[in-house]
Amino acid sequence: MRRALLITVALTAASALVAGCDSSDPVANGPVPSPVPSQASSAPTAPAGAASPAAPTASAAPTASTGPTSSAAAPPAVLKKLKSGAEGAEVLALQNRLTALGYWNGKPDGKFGSTTQQAVFALQKAAKLGRDGVVGPRTHQALERGVRPAAKSTSGKFVEIDLKRQLLLLVQDGRVEQIFNTSTGSNEYYEQDGETYLADTPRGKFRVSRQIDGWRDAPLGLLWRPKYFNGGIAVHGAPSVPAHPASHGCARVSIAAMNWLWSHDEIPVKTRVWVY
Repeated sequence: MRRALLITVALTAASALVAGCDSSDPVANGPVPSPVPSQASSAPTAPAGAASPAAPTASAAPTASTGPTSSAAAPPAVLKKLKSGAEGAEVLALQNRLTALGYWNGKPDGKFGSTTQQAVFALQKAAKLGRDGVVGPRTHQALERGVRPAAKSTSGKFVEIDLKRQLLLLVQDGRVEQIFNTSTGSNEYYEQDGETYLADTPRGKFRVSRQIDGWRDAPLGLLWRPKYFNGGIAVHGAPSVPAHPASHGCARVSIAAMNWLWSHDEIPVKTRVWVY
């Protein structure tokens, strides 16, 4: 008997630019070096020393899910995969659905850029799916089901940072209002000035104690508009926010997202931060 053996090999590779966190004691108006790095999304950025850049505002959106509904008597409909670079009505419907569910992705414009990819990462994390940033059948199903993470806090305003799922949530009185992809401490060891440190993001309840409206040129890298909540650990913008832990301890979000958080005053000083 002849046997046929089919071997499929799939290789994926991902790399992250480590932005780092502030291991020193930054002054209120820290140094502002080179201009803002280019951002693939539509969110504006500003050169160093410039006034706070404007950011897109997530608009209200219809809650209709994307893609056709499969009937029980027929084979499942084939839904078009959507990924970075796609454009058109399907992308606009995706963006509207993400916005309606609370996944921040700027202003829907029908173009699948890095900001939309960040929102897809967040949805995939909440749905416990593979984090590839591509909207395939399982991610379509998560959209249709309306998958959203639940908050832990029950009253007041909180920024919640979920280390396991790598999500940053804006929560008001127990209701999750906005959901962001984040990348926290890699839990790997690194060296600085001859000393070895663990790149972790400590769990606990904190408050935002200080902030810098611009670049902070910290010993471990550049931080965009950081909001410090635990010593030198902050929520800050970064050019690279992968779908996995990759920082020295801070909670990274995209530059576009950080601009939006500042322009809407979503994380003012004294805001409570719960890392779990």
